[in-house]
Amino acid sequence: MEVHFQILITCFILIVLAHTWKLLNSMYLKPKRLEKLLRRQGFKGNPYRFPYGDLKEYGQALQQLMSKPLSLDDDIKPRAMTFAFNTMEKYGNESFFWQGPKPSVIITDIALIKEVTLKHSVFSKPTTPNPLTSLFAPGVVTLEKDKWAKHRKIINPAFHIEKLKLMVPAFNLSCEDVLSEIENKMSPEGVCDVDFWPYLENITSDAISRTAFGSSYEEGRRIFELQKEQADHVLAALRTIYFPGSRFLPTKRNNRMKEIESQVRPIVRALIDRRVNAIKAGEAINPDLLGMLLESNFQEIEQHGHKSFGMTIDEIIEECKVFYFAGQETTSTLLSWTMVLLSKHQEWQKRARDEIYNVFGKEKPNYEGLSQLKTVSMILFEVLRFYPPVVALLRHVTEEIKLGKYTLPKDIGLNIPVLWLHHSREFWGDDAMEFNPERFRDGVAKAVKGSGMFCPFGWGPRICLGQNFAMVEAKAVLSMILQRFTIELSSSYTHAPRLIFTLQPQHGLHLTLRRI
Repeated sequence: MEVHFQILITCFILIVLAHTWKLLNSMYLKPKRLEKLLRRQGFKGNPYRFPYGDLKEYGQALQQLMSKPLSLDDDIKPRAMTFAFNTMEKYGNESFFWQGPKPSVIITDIALIKEVTLKHSVFSKPTTPNPLTSLFAPGVVTLEKDKWAKHRKIINPAFHIEKLKLMVPAFNLSCEDVLSEIENKMSPEGVCDVDFWPYLENITSDAISRTAFGSSYEEGRRIFELQKEQADHVLAALRTIYFPGSRFLPTKRNNRMKEIESQVRPIVRALIDRRVNAIKAGEAINPDLLGMLLESNFQEIEQHGHKSFGMTIDEIIEECKVFYFAGQETTSTLLSWTMVLLSKHQEWQKRARDEIYNVFGKEKPNYEGLSQLKTVSMILFEVLRFYPPVVALLRHVTEEIKLGKYTLPKDIGLNIPVLWLHHSREFWGDDAMEFNPERFRDGVAKAVKGSGMFCPFGWGPRICLGQNFAMVEAKAVLSMILQRFTIELSSSYTHAPRLIFTLQPQHGLHLTLRRI
């Protein structure tokens, strides 16, 4: 009996020692080893501080920045990309910062950026140690290798340009409902002060509901609200250190993240099941994103004769969650900063309106007309340059690899600072920090010195599938707004871009609208 007890005690001690060693290695020894390798190659950064790295210092800096609004002419980079910006200001472009025990190397050299984005099997999308963050939307955006290729192939037909033509009436309908609501709130003189941000969220949520699921905003609103809340929890989790096993603790955040997932999944599942049952009953497939996704999935399975070549229902649910959040978020933020910049630059607002009237008069937009809006396209490109939805492309090194003159060790992060590239005078000229849509008159290629310096939707094989969807929707919504109203910044507007997953107006989008 005593021998057995001693064996159990010994096993327990060995298990504790093994876990202690693993924790010590991952939280201290490995970071110090990686730091030594990076410094040996000329990279500069703060020394590793156990266990937070730079999270505390930059977290405090970010909190301080968020407490103060900006003027419209202020540089947004300190607020929008605090970690990378502060590091580059302190150590230059060949530098790194610490996200907890993991170093992230900043990449600004165009040749290296191209290589990183093209070799996506080695430079993968980053994963987080906290498994709960995967509850948000782990679809094609985060998948890797064969699984990513399969999902991308199945989803791609849904975003073909011919399919997008069918979606413009849905964009118009979503916009019409919201703009009519605003008109009803106007004074007898046709003037209204309004926080336009919730209205933009309504327009784009309704549009993604109609185009993705064939339903109205009322049916899809709960998905949007829950996914938006989940995004806040995920971002908070990413900014804190994750200790192994802590996801099982019954903390308020952990419980709420699990609760949101348990609410979102049945709603999306019901939408999919309803559609699958209709298809099995011989009904025509709806020409929306979900219908086209299911059709493409069925064709892939039928072509290869086995369901393993298609996506499972659970995988389709995850892709729908991505559709819903990314489709709504990207367009609403693009439109919000377009409103801000057109309010500040009234001459460009007038040029855009004149072009819209020239093409559509007071009729609703159609796809053919939207493709003729050259000035509007130039404006949207310039807004995307100033306020890209994604301020940085993040990658993870999966194996030791040579990149240019560097040998990058496994398990470090890479940060491609999109916002910094978009604001660089080296690539955009002396007026890089001025709003000048004219630079895009002859297209993106001639607007910038160096291909790839304009990447608001990513770059390389993993460029965002929905970029054309976002641009068509933004053109349609902007056209309808400018057909009805002139827009100015309200006296209550506070300029405070903040990064959630995309750049959003922290204190809303307070505008003065005047009926035309």
